[in-house]
Amino acid sequence: MTGVLEPCIESKNAGSEGFEPRKWIVDVEVRVSPRATTRIETIRASVYTFLTSYLTKIKLPSNLEGWDDVPELASSVERIHLAESSCPSSTLTVEEISFQVHVYQPSENDSSEEYSSAPGEQGEDTMAASVCELPNRSWEGLWDSLIYADDIKLKLLDYIHATLVFSDAKVDFNLVSWNRVVLLHGPPGTGKTSLCRALAQKLSIRLSHRYHDARLLEINSHSLFSKWFSESGKLVQRLFNNITELVDDEDTFVVVLIDEVESLTAARAGAMAGTEPSDGLRVVNALLTQLDKLKHRKNVLVMSTSNLVKAIDCAFVDRADIVQYVDLPSREAIYEILRTSLMEIISKGIVTHATVPTLKEALVFELSAPSGKLFPSTTKGSSSSHETSKTLALRLLSLAETCRKQGMSGRALRRLPVLAFARYVGRGHAHADGSGAPLCTWLDGMDKVVADQLSASEHLA
Repeated sequence: MTGVLEPCIESKNAGSEGFEPRKWIVDVEVRVSPRATTRIETIRASVYTFLTSYLTKIKLPSNLEGWDDVPELASSVERIHLAESSCPSSTLTVEEISFQVHVYQPSENDSSEEYSSAPGEQGEDTMAASVCELPNRSWEGLWDSLIYADDIKLKLLDYIHATLVFSDAKVDFNLVSWNRVVLLHGPPGTGKTSLCRALAQKLSIRLSHRYHDARLLEINSHSLFSKWFSESGKLVQRLFNNITELVDDEDTFVVVLIDEVESLTAARAGAMAGTEPSDGLRVVNALLTQLDKLKHRKNVLVMSTSNLVKAIDCAFVDRADIVQYVDLPSREAIYEILRTSLMEIISKGIVTHATVPTLKEALVFELSAPSGKLFPSTTKGSSSSHETSKTLALRLLSLAETCRKQGMSGRALRRLPVLAFARYVGRGHAHADGSGAPLCTWLDGMDKVVADQLSASEHLA
C-alpha cells in the first residue's frame, strides 16, 4: 500500500534460488475528470499498460507525463501521480516495481453536511459535527504540501494497512488488539489537523477498490458540553449514533476527526479532582465507551489532535494505537516549505521565472561553499546559472535556519510570501511586461518580514 518491500510469488524459473526478485510497491493515483464516461476498470487497465509498456524508469514522487498521448487516457484523465515510497532510492526501474493503480473521481461539492444534536427540553440545539464527502477536489494537493522531517505520513499509511490486514485475516481481538485511534500532538501551527484531513483524503483514494464511498466527520469538541446538567453525555450518545449509522454501511469508509481533544479529556481530569462538575466526567466516559465499540468496525478510523497532550486523560491516550508528536519544522523541512511556496507564486507569474534548487541540490551547494563565506543578498550579477542557483540555495538555507531559530510553524512559514509582498514588494517591483517581481526582491522581503516578526515577538514576551 505504501511502498513496503514485499516478496513476489515464488517462481521455479526465476533466479538460482527459485524466487522472483523482490519488488517495491508503488501507488499510482489517477484523477479522473468530472465529465469522464470511461469505465474505471478500463482506465485502470490503460494506465497499467502505459506504465509497464512505455516507461523504463520513474522518479518518486512525481506527476507522470506522456500519458496524454494515449487517446483512452487523454479523454478521461486529469492527472497521474506516482506517490512517495519507503524505498531509499527516488529513482526505480519498472522491473523493480509492483504498481498499484488507484482511479478516483473527486467530489466537486465543497459544502458539508452538518450534524446537530437533538434539541433538549429547553430548546438547546448544538452543531455537533460536519460531514464531508471524499475524495474532495478542495483538498487536492494538501497531502503533498505537508512537509515533515521524518516519515510521519508513511507511518500513518502503513498503520492503516496493518489494521486492514489483521481485520481481513480475522485475527482474534482477545489475543491481538488494536483500537483504530490515532493521536497527533504538538505545538500549534504544525499541521496536525491538516494532516488528518489529508490522510482522510489519501485513504479515500487508496481504499477506493474496497469502499465505494468515504466520509470525513469532524467533531466540534466544544459542542459536546451542555449548559444543562446531565445533557452532555446524551449529546455524545446522539452524535455517535449518527456515526454508527454511517459505519453500518460497510461500503463506506469513515474517518472521525476529534480536533483539540484535550477540551474533552481535561474536563474528566477536573471532574476527578473535584474542580469540574461530574457532567464533564460523563462526557468522557461516554466518549471512551463509544470508541471501544467502534474499534470492531474495520471501515472506521478515529483521528485526534491536541496542543496540550499533558491535559489529555491517560485512558484516552492508552486507547491510541499511535501517539505521534508533530514538531516544529527542521531547517531542511523549512527549506522545502519555502521552496514550494516560491515555486507556486513563480508558476502563477507573481515572481519572475526562476528555478529554485531542491533541498538535495542546496545541501550539495552548502558542502562546496567555503567555510564562513558570506554570499551576496541578491542574485544580480551572477556569472552563470550555476552560480545563480548556488546563491539562491544558500540564501534560502540561511533564511530557513533563521526561521528555525525563531521556532516558526508551518502555518507561519506559508504566509511569508504574502507578508513580503504586502510590506516590501508590492506592485512597484513588477516588470513592465507584467512578469512579476525579481526573486531576489522576494527573498529580501521575506528576510525583512522574519526580522519584523522577531522584533514583534520580543515585545510580546
